[in-house]
Amino acid sequence: MRSTKFIISLAFLFFSLNYLMAQKAVRTEVIILHTNDMHAKIDNLPKLAYLADSLRKLHPYVFLVSAGDNFTGNPVVDMVADKGYPMIDLMNRCHFDVSAIGNHEFDLGQEMLQRRMDQATFPFISCNIDASGGSIKQPQPYVVLNAGKDIHIAFLGIIELGLNGTPDSHPSKLTGLKFTNGLEKAKEFASLKEKYGILIGLTHLGIDDDMRLASAMPAFDLIIGGHSHTLIDTMQIVNNVPIVQAYSGLKFIGKTTLQIENGRVVSLRNENIPTASLKKADPEMMKLLDSYNNNEDLKKVAGFAEAPLTGGDELGSLLTDAITHRMNIDFAFMNAGGIRSSEIPQGDITYKVVYKLDPFGNLVVLFSMKLDEIRSLLRNSYNRAKSIDLLPSGMTYKVVTDASGNCTDVVMMDLAGKPLSPAKEYAVGMNSYVAASYKFDHTDPGTATSMTTAQILIEYLLEVHRVNYKGSRRVSMDQTAK
Repeated sequence: MRSTKFIISLAFLFFSLNYLMAQKAVRTEVIILHTNDMHAKIDNLPKLAYLADSLRKLHPYVFLVSAGDNFTGNPVVDMVADKGYPMIDLMNRCHFDVSAIGNHEFDLGQEMLQRRMDQATFPFISCNIDASGGSIKQPQPYVVLNAGKDIHIAFLGIIELGLNGTPDSHPSKLTGLKFTNGLEKAKEFASLKEKYGILIGLTHLGIDDDMRLASAMPAFDLIIGGHSHTLIDTMQIVNNVPIVQAYSGLKFIGKTTLQIENGRVVSLRNENIPTASLKKADPEMMKLLDSYNNNEDLKKVAGFAEAPLTGGDELGSLLTDAITHRMNIDFAFMNAGGIRSSEIPQGDITYKVVYKLDPFGNLVVLFSMKLDEIRSLLRNSYNRAKSIDLLPSGMTYKVVTDASGNCTDVVMMDLAGKPLSPAKEYAVGMNSYVAASYKFDHTDPGTATSMTTAQILIEYLLEVHRVNYKGSRRVSMDQTAK
């Protein structure tokens, strides 16, 4: 009898252990490769494709995502007849799974953007765009990617809004579209966490707003960000929400590895892989890349740089001098954000170099302005981000700030160092983005020319041929005011 009880107890223990082992959660690994702000820099896409394919051979669940701003910044992509297609073609061949919509997606214009989205083998997502009055189809707010039958990962797209309540793109490209605050709109989708188990923000907000989003919405398991071009070496944790971002221009590839049990993230780690460290590339994509890069029109020489042009001061001086010279006006201004190269090397300046420097296709707009109106333009431009923004031609100016860092005055001088006349009407040129997006006093509504700033620069270089802006600096600051 005692022996029978022992056998029954042993059997019960055996089945209990088996039951507990069966109930033990199975851990699944999911790898997310992420990019942001590639800005049409296609040269590293064959490396990305090789890395992604190599990982897919070793791991069953590998996803490739973009946090937006895939376009604008490379004339090989931007200046072809079918604008943007080379980028979509190569992204398709990399097998992207989803992309957020960034502000520079709209630089193509809505009709061209829709064409690109139709050609993409992956969805573009954003939860805070209302396209009912625009020329693009309504984007999906989120997409769900599945790792097997039991793991469902919801990616929620969010686009940034600038000071005017719209994404930072030319207002004419946003006609008919409505935008809502992404941080508030995201809260409407918090239930996706309970519905699918895992919720990831695929945002084009910038690191500061990503941190605010995490503070307001702890339902996110992860935020993959873009827009601010931030290299987050050490994963930021805000309100228990990890935030990652991989710089810009595809100089890095983010790799986030999730460990998942019972449909929930139990741990994750992130690393940023320098693309320069990757020695292998997809050979078929390399051939295609070479064909896209072999654009004879972009190889034409416009001028010659006697010394390297480095930084916004020197590059801005070149761009604005081209406008004042070709338009025969007093002053011209260029916003720092419109200058997309950090340097023009010494030597030949090709059309490709010009279009990389100034890729947006903005027209020159001419104004007749009094001195106080110009002052309001410069003061407001500084106060947008508490930093020097507009770079001039035909004058120098000094920003005067108070103790809080707000611009209170702008002191302007002509190139001989003499004060400008408050009674005179000056002929002023600026690009159409500044004219439409910046707030400033002006009685004259402005007259748009048919010339883009890049075209004017090419014509200027063809005329003067040799340029040297070494040491050029036309803006200074006085931070002593109290």
